[in-house]
Amino acid sequence: MPVVVAVVVTFNPDHDVTELLRVLDQQCDRVLVVDNGSSAAVLSRIEDAAASTGAELLALGGNRGIAAAQNVGIARARELGASHVLLSDHDSLPAPGMVKRLLRGFDSTGRVAAVGPLPQEERAGADQLVYVRRRWKPGRATPAELDTDLLDVAFLIASGCLVSMAALDAVGAMDESLFIDHVDLEWGLRAHRAGYRLLVAPAAGLHHSLGDDVVMLPGRSQPVHVHGPARNYYLARNTIALVRRRALMPWRWRVRYVYWLAKYTAFNGLLPDRAKERRRMLRQGIRDGLRGRSGPLIPRA
Repeated sequence: MPVVVAVVVTFNPDHDVTELLRVLDQQCDRVLVVDNGSSAAVLSRIEDAAASTGAELLALGGNRGIAAAQNVGIARARELGASHVLLSDHDSLPAPGMVKRLLRGFDSTGRVAAVGPLPQEERAGADQLVYVRRRWKPGRATPAELDTDLLDVAFLIASGCLVSMAALDAVGAMDESLFIDHVDLEWGLRAHRAGYRLLVAPAAGLHHSLGDDVVMLPGRSQPVHVHGPARNYYLARNTIALVRRRALMPWRWRVRYVYWLAKYTAFNGLLPDRAKERRRMLRQGIRDGLRGRSGPLIPRA
């Protein structure tokens, strides 16, 4: 029988996570909470939520990045005898029966590394975050493509993703050098390179919030997510880091990501909100990416 251990990464959630932990406790064998340096007041609320639901809390004492927090949780799940790890952000909520539907995906032919749900945001301008392999890039799945039991995808967003422990042993842990942003994409690329499939089960639902503002641009059907200056840094730096990994990313994707970064830099550099800080973070991200710097952001003048 599969043993599913949920790993929830928290970082200063602005809401009570008790409901999330309770839902996960109903669908998983064990629930772990890895706190990534929340403030004392917030951590106290997380401790209460964990105690009331029987979840195990691992407090890291500082922000070590999403990849490191996931790796800590995965290591503990391995100690608990997990066959599968369900990754979750603190701002997600699984629909009823989500984990059972995800587990069925591992019965598919071929080597399946991970199965994800259909993540949806419940706000104006939000869309479905499923990416399939296109010739020039990972592209959003169309409604027709999502009208299936299982869909092969380019990568899976981490929250709600059910990962086989055997695949983690073969593919390796999350890349902590990236800290945040593109961690799930990078692991997905490694999984494909190792001969694994990544699947989405559209019938498995997940409410998910990216925590960003979204804007709709004229002539564009999909919303544009607006990140804060620190995320501007990580997205710029880590995009360059992945583009430089020639053996990992197809060359057409590398070309398209360079084009995307140019558009991303221009768009965010012109936003009026914290404009000076945004431009500084974008410059530093591009500079650090070209120099091969990684890890947490160290602001520079």
